[in-house]
Amino acid sequence: MSEEKTPQNTANTTPPVPEDKAVTTEHSLKLGRKTLEYSVTAGTMVLKAEDEKEGEKARASIFYVAYTLKTDTPRAKRPITFSFNGGPGSSSVWLHMGLLGPKRVKMDDEGLPLPPPYELVDNEFTLLEDSDLVFIDPVSTGYSRAVPGQKPEEFHNVKEDVRSVGDFITLFTTRNLRWSSPKFLIGESYGTTRASGLAQYLQERHGLFLNGIMLISAALNFATLEFDDGNDLPYPLLLPTYTATAWYHNKLGPDLQGSLSAALKESEAFAAGDYTLGLMKGSALTKTERSKLLKQLSRLTGLSSAYLDDHDLRVTVGEYCKELRRSENITVGRLDSRMTGYEQNPSGSSIVRDPSYSAILGPYTGTFYDYVRGDLGFSFDIPYEIIAHLDKWTWERGRYADVTGNLRNAFLINPNLKVYVANGFYDMATPYFSTEYTVNHLGLPHPLSERLQMSYFEAGHMMYLQMASLRKLGKELPAFIKDCITQ
Repeated sequence: MSEEKTPQNTANTTPPVPEDKAVTTEHSLKLGRKTLEYSVTAGTMVLKAEDEKEGEKARASIFYVAYTLKTDTPRAKRPITFSFNGGPGSSSVWLHMGLLGPKRVKMDDEGLPLPPPYELVDNEFTLLEDSDLVFIDPVSTGYSRAVPGQKPEEFHNVKEDVRSVGDFITLFTTRNLRWSSPKFLIGESYGTTRASGLAQYLQERHGLFLNGIMLISAALNFATLEFDDGNDLPYPLLLPTYTATAWYHNKLGPDLQGSLSAALKESEAFAAGDYTLGLMKGSALTKTERSKLLKQLSRLTGLSSAYLDDHDLRVTVGEYCKELRRSENITVGRLDSRMTGYEQNPSGSSIVRDPSYSAILGPYTGTFYDYVRGDLGFSFDIPYEIIAHLDKWTWERGRYADVTGNLRNAFLINPNLKVYVANGFYDMATPYFSTEYTVNHLGLPHPLSERLQMSYFEAGHMMYLQMASLRKLGKELPAFIKDCITQ
């Protein structure tokens, strides 16, 4: 006779809160005649919040990868850089395995993928020689998760994202005795939104002052990026990127095709002048004025006047990517408009998928899974969310997220702060002319505005995919760090 089992009541059972987990491994990287000896810690750190009734309450488990160079330099002199990507919903893998870390994904010289299987190679342009590195995956990205009992969507907004990442940075700095170190942030895309919010939050909430911020493909004021009825701002700010794209694909007239810089100069002048004024007039444009605008807009975009007329002088990124080479059934990329692809429906009005994203997804996913488990010894069986497709992200402060005020306040709180901004000419996600507009409207006093440095690359959103741009970044980022700590 079998023993009768009493059913267990699990209704009130609280799932266990994850604990901190870390694995440290030792590595070396040969750079010419030098060899860098370094340790890597891959792990999770549980963030806790003070609860009036329950004391410390766990909120989230944050995954990170930290690189520490073995050096005789004291901690007070050794910089540390905290890195993250964007999305929102992106893990930190792109900057980690494409630009900053000691290993990078092998691509061809223009940033196109090689045939699978993919591989990692030593990164001779790593920032590790000049700064220790900490790569952070925000909640719901990578291996980072809200703890049981906490709703993930509570972190999916501008304010809580800044708070959780900022609290992680502060806790990491405290546990690893890095308060006396020069401290930097580097973010890409929405990561620049996060970095700007963090600059104020870290300094005001935790008294953690930064030496510098590096912004890769900046997105600071979303009014410059969002195509909405009644918002004409993105159209003139995107025009120079359309011109660069048409130039790259040989779709401009002979008088513009000779020089990219000359074509961009003319496009910028038209965008900030007659085009902006024409859009402001709306239906008050005369027939002659409209005809003149259509002719010049066609000349600078490579699109027909008839198409531009049908779209009322306003073409979105998705429409442009589809239309420029439609006659060949070829689409151009949004993240990097040098890259091209094909789609099943050539008659669609907008691209369905971005060929420049498809080009990087496989190489970065496959190599990271092997690297984190094989080289770094960190075993986790849940999916590593390279890009988490978050159902909802709460944009605060009105219709458009805008962190220019946060960045301005960070400068005013800490006048020693410096900022470096990298821009890609072929980036349609965060166009360089939009960034220039935003920077010019920060409202910084003149002495502080001189502490912001702009740099330009003949590549896309992730300009480091291209070898020439990676080489340039490999010189400019270390120079920026040295400048910040020797001023």
